[in-house]
Amino acid sequence: MNRAVIIVMLGVLVAVSSGALAIDGVWTSRSGEAIGGAEFSVPEGAIEIDMKLTGADTVWLTRADDGRLSYYVVPTGGGVHSFDEHGFSVLLYEAEEGKPWWKRVLNISNPIGVAWVAVGLLGQLLFTGRMLVQWLVSEKEKRSVVPPVFWWMSLIGASMLLVYFGWRKDIVGILGQATGWFIYVRNLYFIRRAANITDDPAPAPELAE
Repeated sequence: MNRAVIIVMLGVLVAVSSGALAIDGVWTSRSGEAIGGAEFSVPEGAIEIDMKLTGADTVWLTRADDGRLSYYVVPTGGGVHSFDEHGFSVLLYEAEEGKPWWKRVLNISNPIGVAWVAVGLLGQLLFTGRMLVQWLVSEKEKRSVVPPVFWWMSLIGASMLLVYFGWRKDIVGILGQATGWFIYVRNLYFIRRAANITDDPAPAPELAE
């Protein structure tokens, strides 16, 4: 048998035994083997799936000319893994089956998500607390009053919520908080300008001739 043929066959056997096949220089795998590494580029026509998968940053879906679907998973630590439909279904099932209850409640897939949720909760606490502060001040003054701290709490809370909604990719939350953000800044500007006018010393009276 030709030596070149033997070498090619041995190469194919090694690839198959490792669960991967090299196609057009890009490593694919039915068992989720790492492929491509830093040199991997998203295939043309790939669709990014908006989903929270434990241990993964991004999931891409591609369709081959013969209709077969392939999933490219980018883990949090880097690299790329490729799965066929069955392999990805198993991966998704195992990820959801082993997810602790607190991750389900917070709708996160990794520990970093806890920090993002904390930012959102603190922002919402400030945003809700501003109304309590305004009510207490009004009760004390026996009239409707909007203290400066109301606008500061609004601005800080809206900023934190804007960052949080950006992480969640929630366009409704982003638009809602972005609109109010400029209003809070404008009101704080008016308060600051009024304070500067009040602090200015009265002009010295002119001496009569």
